[in-house]
Amino acid sequence: MKIAMIGAGAMGGATVEGLIKGQMFKNEDITVSDPSAAVLDKFENMGVCVTTDNKLAAETADVVCVVVKPWLVERVLKDIKPELDPKKQILIVIAAGVKSANIQEWLGEQCPPLFLVIPNIAIAEMASMTFVVPVTGEPSHTLLVEQMFGEMGETLITDEAHLAAGTTLASCGIAYAMRYIRAASEGGVELGFKADDAKKIVMQTMKGAVELLQATGLHPEAAIDLVTTPGGVTIKGLNEMEHAGFTSAVIRGLKAGAK
Repeated sequence: MKIAMIGAGAMGGATVEGLIKGQMFKNEDITVSDPSAAVLDKFENMGVCVTTDNKLAAETADVVCVVVKPWLVERVLKDIKPELDPKKQILIVIAAGVKSANIQEWLGEQCPPLFLVIPNIAIAEMASMTFVVPVTGEPSHTLLVEQMFGEMGETLITDEAHLAAGTTLASCGIAYAMRYIRAASEGGVELGFKADDAKKIVMQTMKGAVELLQATGLHPEAAIDLVTTPGGVTIKGLNEMEHAGFTSAVIRGLKAGAK
């Protein structure tokens, strides 16, 4: 099975890195199409096929992934439209805010089984939270796409109506998590740690929190109760953060992103 990645910017490139680390595709069965010589050189050195010709990439693939900026999707799809084969290919579009109805209108009868997919950049490290919307196609197509992205992290099959919310919660959300890491690391420096040590402490603490919740299935508030003693330093710190609007700020940021 062969896959074409049309667009290898931040998200496209991260996805290719995940595919390379995975088992579903051999490196020589991955084709990257991108105008950047630096990008193509990088992936060619990894044993991936590269080209600047989107049509050529699409023509030879079983799975065609279009991963470009939303305003470029229409142009790219119309460019590769003659090379698409609805009977033999699957089309995956990774671009926030692009509607399936528009894609189907642009491609008409040339539209293969269509999936809207939103991962996050942790896909490069096989740790993405990826949303998959099966627009058209058979259950076997959905299973293939779910397996493909499931190998590179967690996946959630959802509907198009929830894709914007998923995008802000996970794709944008990874940046929000990184902003917390930055803030807590700066706090650690103020408390007397060196910057690298503070970052290491915060990252391991976040990793531990995630693994604890995954292992126990506890609600976050129930886990918090385990480390908050009456009159203790933890509850004082939490309350001070809430006085400054911590929870409200997170929810407002998510809702703003979803708009």
